[in-house]
Amino acid sequence: MPRLPLFLAMALTASMALAHGGVQNPAVMARMDAMKGIGDGMKVLGSMVKGDVTFDTATAQAALDRIKGHAGQVPALFKAPETDPKSEALPAIWDSWADFEDKARAMETAADVTITGPASLPPTVSALAGSCKACHRDYRVKQ
Repeated sequence: MPRLPLFLAMALTASMALAHGGVQNPAVMARMDAMKGIGDGMKVLGSMVKGDVTFDTATAQAALDRIKGHAGQVPALFKAPETDPKSEALPAIWDSWADFEDKARAMETAADVTITGPASLPPTVSALAGSCKACHRDYRVKQ
């Protein structure tokens, strides 16, 4: 698997942790918590792909299932154009709602796989990282 998508996923996870401080709007915090859950799952999967953690089918599948669950919540969490000074969501989300929703569903679909062994993990992580990047490129404040 190319290292760049994995690096991007890990960098996004790190920046999400910093963004949570000082959020006042509960709806924005719920969105950030869902994104953090996705990032945490990506961290587990990325660590296995990189070989930092021994591959474990059950752990990888659990991480995917969490990502899928959070991804499935994204449209509902973002439906209302809630704001907060700490939010990294761009107004383009609501201006291009159908595209945003399609991108959220693409992540959910990318996570809707069954891990059959170590070889099935890199393409899955690559597809997930691509779905994160596609959405963040258009709908998240640039870091």
